[in-house]
Amino acid sequence: MPKIDTEVVTVDAIHPEIAKIERAAALIRAGEVVVFPTETVYGLGADALQPGAVERIFAAKGRPFSDPLIVHIADEGTLDELASEIPAQVHQLARAFWPGPLTLILPRRPLVPALVTAGLQTVAVRMPRHPVALALIRAAGTPIAAPSANRFMHVSPTTAQHALADLQGRVPLILDSGPCEVGVESTVLDLCAMVPTILRPGGVSLEELRAVLPDVRLPLPANKERRDNDTSLEAQRSPGQLLTHYAPAVPLLLFEGTAEVMRATMLTEVQRRRENGERIGVLVADEDVAAFQDSGAQVYTLGNAAAPEKVAAALFAGLRTLETYGVEVILCRSFDEHGLGLAIRDRLLRAAAGNVFKQS
Repeated sequence: MPKIDTEVVTVDAIHPEIAKIERAAALIRAGEVVVFPTETVYGLGADALQPGAVERIFAAKGRPFSDPLIVHIADEGTLDELASEIPAQVHQLARAFWPGPLTLILPRRPLVPALVTAGLQTVAVRMPRHPVALALIRAAGTPIAAPSANRFMHVSPTTAQHALADLQGRVPLILDSGPCEVGVESTVLDLCAMVPTILRPGGVSLEELRAVLPDVRLPLPANKERRDNDTSLEAQRSPGQLLTHYAPAVPLLLFEGTAEVMRATMLTEVQRRRENGERIGVLVADEDVAAFQDSGAQVYTLGNAAAPEKVAAALFAGLRTLETYGVEVILCRSFDEHGLGLAIRDRLLRAAAGNVFKQS
């Protein structure tokens, strides 16, 4: 695609300046794409009802058309325009989690372009919690389709600088409101399934969802034979379901086991690779840092392992930071799967393309 000038505009995260929001909204109405913050990650947005505008999202990201987009709204009433059926569960979930990091899959109306839904008869919808995102949707006067604002399959952006690194010359405007609060994408809940099913764990945990809908379940294990780089595959039911996704530019190896076993196994791997002259990055928790101080590896800590909300908020920034250090491989410990830990594990498994070291 031809290169364009990309401007970064700082916007107050709590009280967005009207003129700056209107400038971005005018671009949306004109069929352009705009990068904007949400509470999860930065999004690459366009008018969800303009097929030509939506196509610009796929071009800027290098994203296959088989990967559907999430439609962002600022008012629950907009669901009537997008969904042909709204189960009673929707209103329960909206009261509990909207605005917030929960995406609902519903039957779509013909008004929603097939390009948005990867040709499926369902549409993914959420109401973001970030004041800038809500202000932009309202000012644009249209639902905004928006995946994460990064090159396809790369680490998601949690700052405007991350988005700029991936999309400079591909988008006209980036709204910069500082780091994202949650740090991992929204939970995607399929309400068209026989039983409400989480297709992508994210910012709303399984435990939180079951407090509202006790029958919510996780999907059956994915087919490991499906290859992530095959863009001829049938449409994905939800974003974020490919085996390799959220991946740094260098290989990532994920280590599992008790904290002591993970540290010992990672240190052994660091030493082996250092002897071969490799530059190593390690992604760990605060309690692991001391073990790696004299290892020769570049160390990035995600915070206390017992605080998954802190780990989630730091995860993508950590991966991108180690990339900038010029490491040739990243070794990462795993985390408990309770609460946001389920989303953290999902992102790490996909970033590692399933390359997991398990030690009893």
